[in-house]
Amino acid sequence: MSIQRTYKEINDRIKKGQAVVLTAEEVIERVKDKGITKTAQEVDVVTTGTFSPMCSSGVFLNFGHTKPRIRMSKVWLNNVPAYAGIAAVDAFLGATELAEQDPRNSKYPGEFRYGGSHVIEDLVAGKTVRLRAGSYGTDCYPRKEVETDITLQDINEAILFNPRNCYQNYNCAVNLSDKTIHTYMGTLKPNLGNAHYATSGQLSPLLKDPHLKTIGIGTRIFLGGGIGYVVWNGTQHFPAMLKDKDGKELTGAGGTLSVLGDLKQMNPRWLVGTSFRGYGTTLTVGIGLPIPILNEEILAYAAKTDEELYAPIMDYGKAYPQGEGGNLGLVSYAQLKKGSITIQGKEVPTAPVSSYPRAREISYTLKQWIEKGNFLLGEPSQLLPGPEAGLQGKALS
Repeated sequence: MSIQRTYKEINDRIKKGQAVVLTAEEVIERVKDKGITKTAQEVDVVTTGTFSPMCSSGVFLNFGHTKPRIRMSKVWLNNVPAYAGIAAVDAFLGATELAEQDPRNSKYPGEFRYGGSHVIEDLVAGKTVRLRAGSYGTDCYPRKEVETDITLQDINEAILFNPRNCYQNYNCAVNLSDKTIHTYMGTLKPNLGNAHYATSGQLSPLLKDPHLKTIGIGTRIFLGGGIGYVVWNGTQHFPAMLKDKDGKELTGAGGTLSVLGDLKQMNPRWLVGTSFRGYGTTLTVGIGLPIPILNEEILAYAAKTDEELYAPIMDYGKAYPQGEGGNLGLVSYAQLKKGSITIQGKEVPTAPVSSYPRAREISYTLKQWIEKGNFLLGEPSQLLPGPEAGLQGKALS
């Protein structure tokens, strides 16, 4: 009998403590043992997880008013500039913004020791942060400067808002040039000296629902150790399906999420300021999505294994920085996780820039939240555009 469930039915079972919840790893084994139809009848929710660097991240902060009042036009947090062109005491701190005294790549490759992502981690960890702000002064906001120490609890609101997180899939990065290069995928050795990849494969949220049948505005998620929400598609959201030479669908490609949550609920274990030599700073973010098993089709995708999920191999020595199309072929996550792959006849060692053990921990934590009735599924008010939408990116000339 083909199964059809609703969000309400699943949430009712969660409230009663009757929901059957498996992680994406566990459901793979259940399907191998019992098949798609039987597993779909038994399982209500599959949980996923990823813990990976996500540059397009940041936090909206409202500091509260001073006496006398100030309309902050310039803001620094531990000497990292925040954007203050919003309102009197509101600012947005981006994860990749650097401290003003940072030498950048003036001595290449730069260390990039401290940036916006590190400030975010410090705030979540309860550390004291130095706030400095300046203004031109107005009749209603006469004060022209303020400098003080703050903690996360001193701030009125701190809203983590990440415009592009949880990339559905990403390149396996290699370097065909004859020099070492430093990228957001880490340091890549010359002449195919190594290969880096960036998602958790069979645990990765958008790879387990590649047609975005359950993900949209209002989807409730694990975000940074707290509860967050999908609020829109992410920037550069160009969902598609990677296909083999015969046109058969293999796996998802370019979907992204825009996510939001209360920073005060989060944990520094799941929001980590990260430095990439020669590139800059970024925020490593923990995200977990629950996939409701509404029907067998959704389960079939959620049960895909690393052997069935692929990443494109891209040359970061020339093709990627020059914006050239094409790739060097596709490689499965099972192959990547074995520690080496073969490219152009050469055996190349592989390593992830994301953490599979942490992704596993996220998926299991989310499973526990649901089983305990502490986390209900958020039914999307509108699903995100899937591969069928045919979205295409635009580029500046």
